[in-house]
Amino acid sequence: MTLLDLADEPYILLTTTRRSGATVPTAVWVVRDGDTLLVTTGAGSGKVKRIRHTPAVTLQACDRAGHPHDGAVVLEAVASIDESLETRERLEQLLHDKYGAQYLAIKAARVVSGRYAGSVAVRLA
Repeated sequence: MTLLDLADEPYILLTTTRRSGATVPTAVWVVRDGDTLLVTTGAGSGKVKRIRHTPAVTLQACDRAGHPHDGAVVLEAVASIDESLETRERLEQLLHDKYGAQYLAIKAARVVSGRYAGSVAVRLA
């Protein structure tokens, strides 16, 4: 399995690292953008803080609860935060194309709660 193969998965386990060295796994939606993967998260989230400090991450196919699939390969990647409007708009379209009504429902809930405006893209290569 390659990094780009993970784009076919509904969820991946994105594991970031705290300054202390402790790892933090989080199940996220993922889409392919050219030769990289993209995920979305809140601009002030712990993921963003951890990635800015330590961009090395691991990725693994998982279920929506974050349980890795049996035999799922752990892949290493480098994460970067992309706050550009162009990337966020493309990411929104890619998420809509892949997840459809499920994405629209989550997006609506985030807009109502006030958490959507501060979203960023995380690029994985």
